[in-house]
Amino acid sequence: MTDRTTCVIVGGGPAGMIAGLVLARAGVEVTVLEKHGDFLRDFRGDTVHPTTLGLLDELGLFEEFDAIPHARIRRLVVPARDGRPVTVAEFDRLDLPHPYVALAPQWDFLELLARAGAVEPTFRLLRNAEFTELVREGDRIAGVLYHTPAGERELLADLTIAADGRWSRAREQSGLPLTEYRVPIDIWWFRVDSEQSVGESLLPGSGGGRVFVAIPRTGYVQMGCIIPKGADARLRAEGIDGLRTAVAAAFPAAAEAASRLTWEDVKLLDIRLNRLRTWHREGLLCIGDAAHAMSPVGGVGVNLAVQDGVAAASLLARPLLDRSVTSRALAAVQRRRAPAAASTQRLQRIMHRIVGRIVAEQGAVEVPAPVAQLLRAAPRLRSVIAKRLAVGRRPEHAPDFARRPGGLS
Repeated sequence: MTDRTTCVIVGGGPAGMIAGLVLARAGVEVTVLEKHGDFLRDFRGDTVHPTTLGLLDELGLFEEFDAIPHARIRRLVVPARDGRPVTVAEFDRLDLPHPYVALAPQWDFLELLARAGAVEPTFRLLRNAEFTELVREGDRIAGVLYHTPAGERELLADLTIAADGRWSRAREQSGLPLTEYRVPIDIWWFRVDSEQSVGESLLPGSGGGRVFVAIPRTGYVQMGCIIPKGADARLRAEGIDGLRTAVAAAFPAAAEAASRLTWEDVKLLDIRLNRLRTWHREGLLCIGDAAHAMSPVGGVGVNLAVQDGVAAASLLARPLLDRSVTSRALAAVQRRRAPAAASTQRLQRIMHRIVGRIVAEQGAVEVPAPVAQLLRAAPRLRSVIAKRLAVGRRPEHAPDFARRPGGLS
């Protein structure tokens, strides 16, 4: 069975869903393929930065997002070698409408975008629709084949957008050259059921030779334990008691809850950091992690993906409406977004080297005393760091045609 649309988007993550919504608000016929029946997934990034919150405002969706249960992170606090924690970044010092990082389940965020898209007559979200193959007409990508419970389908399109994440099959089939960067760490991801809150700050911690990040949730704490790259099997063979002890040492208030951890609770996140040299070919554009896989360090992946999606839709809406999408138009998306991705990845590579060395030496995450003194004495420096982390190099704004004053109701 063959169908046609103007733009098909492979992947219902942040980049794909926001691009689909914005394009539909321009009147472009757009179809988003999501291979699962829902958005519930492990390792979905939950950090929604002030720039994305501002975009939701512009799209008329902030009130609905704000109703989703979420935590608001206003500070990044790190232990210092002088024995006192030091605030490294203060998001609430930023002159922004929403000066905090929201931690909301990504599946709720994506369902919000899906509901907003459903209002638009030219938006279609197909769930349980798994991409299988790119359709080619000579050198041009002319659409996709995808699998559904009812069988195989073909969907032809003027433009195919690959937004299917760091393991993108569409990107792989495109043959676009990919540059991989060395990553010295992986992450164990698990939750500790505890009413103990870490408040309105992100807290790195160390204990038992392990490095952790604790993220506040309602009724529990989400934790990431940083381990050497490729060490998962070896460390699991040593037994779960070492991890339980390390959590208790890093976060004593969570000791009792940590004693109930099992290996079934602990999931491995294989960290990748890579970037396409060219994001497009005729009839195809890659965005989000499909174009530049980000490390979870810094929690920026969701926001870069959203900004990619908004930029792509803003630049391509008119060419799609005119049925005149050219390679030059696709290259314009890369020119606009690639510098922000490259800049963020350079910072992540620096952070990887620092954290990787600490993990390899089984050391502690501690700010040197002179640096801690400087941060305490210079509030402006804390604001500069907060802006670098939470705003980035080039925040995007919703185009005029996509803005709405109210919500979904």
